[in-house]
Amino acid sequence: MDIRFTITNPQHYEQELIKAYERITGRTLYPADPERLLLDVITYVSSLLAFKIDWSAKQNLLAYAEGQYLDALAEFYGIKRLPAQKARTRLKFFTQEPAQRDIVIPKGTQVAVNDEIVFETVEQAVIKAGQTEVYIDAECQTPGQIGNGFTAGQINKLLDPLPYEVQAVNISTTMFGTDQEDDERFRERIRLSIERFSNAGSREAYIYHTKSAHVLIEDVEVFSPAPGQVAVYFLLKDGELPNQEMIELVRRHLNDEKVRPLTDQVFVYAPEVVQYEVSLRYWIHKKDEARIFQIQQAIARVVQDFIKDTGRKIGKDVLPEELYQRVKNAGAYKVDVISPARIEISAGKVAKGIINSITYMGLSDD
Repeated sequence: MDIRFTITNPQHYEQELIKAYERITGRTLYPADPERLLLDVITYVSSLLAFKIDWSAKQNLLAYAEGQYLDALAEFYGIKRLPAQKARTRLKFFTQEPAQRDIVIPKGTQVAVNDEIVFETVEQAVIKAGQTEVYIDAECQTPGQIGNGFTAGQINKLLDPLPYEVQAVNISTTMFGTDQEDDERFRERIRLSIERFSNAGSREAYIYHTKSAHVLIEDVEVFSPAPGQVAVYFLLKDGELPNQEMIELVRRHLNDEKVRPLTDQVFVYAPEVVQYEVSLRYWIHKKDEARIFQIQQAIARVVQDFIKDTGRKIGKDVLPEELYQRVKNAGAYKVDVISPARIEISAGKVAKGIINSITYMGLSDD
C-alpha cells in the first residue's frame, strides 16, 4: 500500500480554490474568467509544495528513503552503505634470465593498462635468486566497475622502475570491482541488520553478514547440516558463481570474532550447479501473422529470462509450467515444452540452464 502524507492531485487544489473564491465573492467562476489564471498559478504552486511535503515525509521511512536520506536513516541501525570496491587481479613479475640476487617487488608497485587504469600490488614479494618469476595480487587504484574485464595480458605497462629489466603482466581477468551499494540492496541489508544483534547465530544474521562482505553478493542460503555447524552458500550478481578468492573473503569475514558465535563452525561454499537444457516447440495463431517476427523475438527473450531467473536464486526449482506460461504470454498460441522436466533444487544447489532448441512450428488456427 502506497502511503500518502499529503494530497498530491492538482485537481483537488484547483477545486478547493474555486470553491473558496466562489464562497468569498458570491459569484460563479467560469473557465474563461481572468481570475482563473491566478488560481491556476496558485494550484501549480500548491501541487509542487504538496509533492515536496509528501516526498520529504517519506524520507523518514525505510521503504521510501533514498540516497543520503537512506544513509541518514541507516545510522539509527548502526550500519553504513558499502563503498565502491576495487577490481582485483593477479600479476606475474618476471625476468628473461634467472635473477642473480633477490629482486624485491615493493608493495604498491604500479602496472597499468593505460594512463587511466592503473593496478598496484597489495603486498611485497621477491623474485628469489636463481628464479625468474613471482606472482602477486593487485588491485585497481580507481574503485568501481571501471577496472573489471581486462583479460590476461592486457595489464602490462610497468610504471615503477625495477632492476634487471623486470616485466609484469596480469594472468587473470580483472573482476570484483563494484560501484557503491545501491539503495535497494542497502535497504534490504538495513532490514536484515536487526538480526545481527542475535548472539545465537540466527539464519538472517548470517545472511546479513554475508551480504556485508562484498557488494557483489546477491543471494545467500544458510542452513545447519549438523549441531554447531553452519553452511553458507552464496551467489554473486546475476547468478555468477563465486571463485575461490571470493569464497575465502566471505569465510574470513564470517569467522571474525565479532561476527561468528563462539560455538559455531562455519563453512562457506559456492552452490553446486544442476545443469538442464531448454527445448521447446511453439505455434503462432494466424491472426497474429503480421507480428510473427516480434513474437519470435519476445519468445527468445523470455526463455533467456527464465534461464537467468532460475540461476539467480539458490534452491529455486525449475518449473516447466512456468516456462510454458512465459512463452504463452510472449505471444505463442500453442507451446510444447520438451525439456526441462520439473527439477526440484535442494539446499546448496543452483540451476543453470542452456538453450538446446527453440523451434517455431508455423501458424495455427482454432
